[in-house]
Amino acid sequence: MGDGGNDVSMIQAADVGVGLVGKEGKQASLAADFSLLQFSYLSRLLLWHGRNSYQRSAKLAQFVIHRGLIISVIQVLFSSIFFFIALPVFQGMLSVGYSTYYTMLPVFALVLDEELPEKTVFQYPELYESLKRGRVMSAKTFFGWVWKSIYQGAVIMLVSILLFESSFINIVAITFTSLIFSELLNVASEIHSWHYLMVVAEAVTIFIYVLSLFALKGYFDTMFIMTWTFLWKVCVIVLASWGPPHVFKMVRRIIRPPQYSKLAD
Repeated sequence: MGDGGNDVSMIQAADVGVGLVGKEGKQASLAADFSLLQFSYLSRLLLWHGRNSYQRSAKLAQFVIHRGLIISVIQVLFSSIFFFIALPVFQGMLSVGYSTYYTMLPVFALVLDEELPEKTVFQYPELYESLKRGRVMSAKTFFGWVWKSIYQGAVIMLVSILLFESSFINIVAITFTSLIFSELLNVASEIHSWHYLMVVAEAVTIFIYVLSLFALKGYFDTMFIMTWTFLWKVCVIVLASWGPPHVFKMVRRIIRPPQYSKLAD
């Protein structure tokens, strides 16, 4: 951090450079990653924006990995069950749409999440300590997401085959519908404080998907997906894939509450 031209080299060499607009000019602020008008703003940059940025980036990175891994697990199980055929379970628009208009809005809405109010974060600056220790994004949290991806992918594929034993021709519609709604619930269960744009993202995604069920007739049998049998069995699959990991997370939070939960309303 610096406020003059003599600090430019130091700011550029730092991982994150902060420059002050002072009496010595704007050389430091122009060369920095962040420019401040007052030194007192540094606390808000670190304790509020810095903390939120780190947590949101960590959650987004791990969720994107989970999103790709769960569909890979489904593909592996699909290939192994059906004699290792070289055929993707989700083709064309489904494969492209999964990571774009079916899950993109809810996943990226996670960057609006706030674990605690700004007032509480300033009142307890020791909350920053957990970030310095790397507990938000570590090998432990990464493998936790890996386990969750493997479990959910396996449940979606295996329970789909079990419940729809006589409907293999519609296995794509069954597994893909279960996958999308499981992912929407996964996003919802990771949110600490709801922003109205998060609700809009979830609602718009559901609307787009329901609309595509009738628009993409090459992938979905309209008569089949409109039956009560399809609806209640998909609900069972979604609950079986999302429920146990969520319950485990809630129980673990009760037994070993995280630092922020002691200050949450």
